[in-house]
Amino acid sequence: MLVDLTTDFLELRLNNPIVASSSPLTWNVDSALALEDAGVAAIIMPSLFEEQIEQEQENLQRQLQRQAMEPADMADTGLDLASYEAYQDIYFKRLQQLKSELKIPVIASLNGTSAGGWVLYAKQMEQAGADALELNVYYVAANPDETSSQIEQRYFDVLQSVRQQVSIPICLKLSHQFTALIPLVKQMQQLGAAGVSLFNRFYQPDIDLDAMNVVPRLDLSHSREALLRIRWIAMLYQQVDLSLAITGGIHNEQDVLTSLLAGSDVCCMCSALLENGSEQVTRVLHGLQDWMQQHDYSSVRQLQGKLSYLHAANAADYERANYQEVLENYIQQFEQNMREP
Repeated sequence: MLVDLTTDFLELRLNNPIVASSSPLTWNVDSALALEDAGVAAIIMPSLFEEQIEQEQENLQRQLQRQAMEPADMADTGLDLASYEAYQDIYFKRLQQLKSELKIPVIASLNGTSAGGWVLYAKQMEQAGADALELNVYYVAANPDETSSQIEQRYFDVLQSVRQQVSIPICLKLSHQFTALIPLVKQMQQLGAAGVSLFNRFYQPDIDLDAMNVVPRLDLSHSREALLRIRWIAMLYQQVDLSLAITGGIHNEQDVLTSLLAGSDVCCMCSALLENGSEQVTRVLHGLQDWMQQHDYSSVRQLQGKLSYLHAANAADYERANYQEVLENYIQQFEQNMREP
């Protein structure tokens, strides 16, 4: 039996539900080509950070001022203006290069800080040929005077301003730290979002006990992280009319299958590719096909949402109703293990 793995995401028809999420692999042209050869259906480039643009411009200005103030024979800023290329220009050139080399869709990602920056760089990404745009609104709510509604309005304002200026599909990459996710996503749909990606992984700082300071820490994901995402995809499925992506914790065909059954349109892989190389995509796709053939599924569309909140035999499993049952089952299993010699 032939299995149709095609799916729709951000108004794009993809060959299968595996998308390579932003990482060094989706920046380098050779590794992006290897991902395409391995079967990945689309790539998401690393984010363009407006903060980095601002920092680079500040450094450039300081070096130029220093160069102008010192005698020519003493000025040594290490700055070669003849070969200097701005960070954002490098990004747009790489986007154009990826578009020219790859046959699969290339999704650009933007992390802005200002209203003008979001719009300016989104427009330039569209002009450079991006097939779609991911808005990576990486915002930690640390201001004690800012309400939840004000935080949500930040997302709405960014989406609305970008939507008015670009015509390519827009996906919002969200964190899990929202009070009411479903109404939030519905509002984003009304403002023109073509999809949402759940969830952004906030990198957690650590504390160095010897140095007595805060240090950055980056840990790759594991499959257990997908469970939170699967739950909310299942809750959103058919309650909103936009694309749904899971990002974080997708490592193997089991993760992909459970994500699709919950209602996801695509699964974004990153850590598994960094750990195992592009060949992991091929292994996952083969596993996905084999399972679908064994269980008489002829297409991804037939599989999607079968165990979503609206279609599950016991929808309460996605809510609080099974909270007590889970605890009781764990206690019973623990007591049984204690009784066994």
